[in-house]
Amino acid sequence: MEKIFNNTADAFALKSDTELDRAYFLFKLIASQPLVRIGTAVTNFALKAHLPVEGLIRATVFDHFCGGTTEEDCLPVVDKMFTKGVSSVLDYSVEAKEDESEFDKALEKTLKTIEFAKQRKAIPFAVFKPTGFGRFDLWVKLGEGKTFSIEEADEWKRVVNRFDVVCKTAHDNDVALLIDAEESWMQDAADNLVADMMRKYNKDKAIVYNTLQMYRWDRLDYLKKLHEEAKQEGFYIGMKIVRGAYMEKENKRAEEMGYISPICISKEATDVNYDDAIRYMVEHIDTMAIFAGTHNEDSSYKLMQLMEQNGIAKGDERVFFGQLYGMSDNISFNLAANGYNNAKYLPFGPVRDVMPYLIRRAEENTSVAGQTSRELNLISAERKRRKLHD
Repeated sequence: MEKIFNNTADAFALKSDTELDRAYFLFKLIASQPLVRIGTAVTNFALKAHLPVEGLIRATVFDHFCGGTTEEDCLPVVDKMFTKGVSSVLDYSVEAKEDESEFDKALEKTLKTIEFAKQRKAIPFAVFKPTGFGRFDLWVKLGEGKTFSIEEADEWKRVVNRFDVVCKTAHDNDVALLIDAEESWMQDAADNLVADMMRKYNKDKAIVYNTLQMYRWDRLDYLKKLHEEAKQEGFYIGMKIVRGAYMEKENKRAEEMGYISPICISKEATDVNYDDAIRYMVEHIDTMAIFAGTHNEDSSYKLMQLMEQNGIAKGDERVFFGQLYGMSDNISFNLAANGYNNAKYLPFGPVRDVMPYLIRRAEENTSVAGQTSRELNLISAERKRRKLHD
């Protein structure tokens, strides 16, 4: 398999020298755990105190990791990336609020992104989080098999209705819909509801996609079980496959509550689990569709190789690679340049409301071994290349 991810000319073709310098500066900051902690504390304080820092945030970290404050605000970024063949997934990244009006607002936002996607080839997916449509504790209670009160039963009906409205709209408009995964102790309830939506709306092809976090050792078994149900009942499976985003929280809760952690025993075990899930889906691509969400070069090469071995065309719409905006441009843009389907998750929302998302991005980059140094090495290589060609 030809190695393509070191091509920095394609990776950063859309970045000006100024944007490249900003990216270098940001990843240098993120590389330092103390600076991330201090920066997070200062930012939170400034926002709570209503200090005039939003302009500074917007010009630095926000514009690097987010598409804009509104859907319309994102369109220049969407169109610009699509000139290089990289698609976008508009992700309303405001952290979940816990009241009905906010859940209805999240539904409206998701419906609007479906409308955007319907009109633009550059936006092949819409996305939402289960807790964007209903209270976290309600999901947990259902997953634990506890009885709802009358009020909670009515509340749950509204959650199901929101899911049904958005899945039906996606189906009617032929727009694929990614549903993100969250903490394991609410995920069983989410899995069951998403599977019901697949049964209803994935009769002809995968429209509704669930998400499997492969740092959980039980997820491959879940996929195989769902596959058996799909074969018997006649529906397609759509899955976004990721490594996962709540590891520290998961391990801490398992330790505090005295149960076996759902997290794989090592990073290596997670990598194997991830690649096994991708392989299983490729081998059953006739009834499945894959959104491979990864910043891992080895996993990307393995999927490319599996596609070749199984006679799957590079542009087959059943296989998408995905990364977060502002990260791993060497993967995204080089895949697109070589004919593969690739989409960037493009977060948007008011600067103040998106800050928890941005802080999590910074913390994850700090904790993931090698991620930040890889970004810095690639940016440095491109800056040197440009100086040589000036």
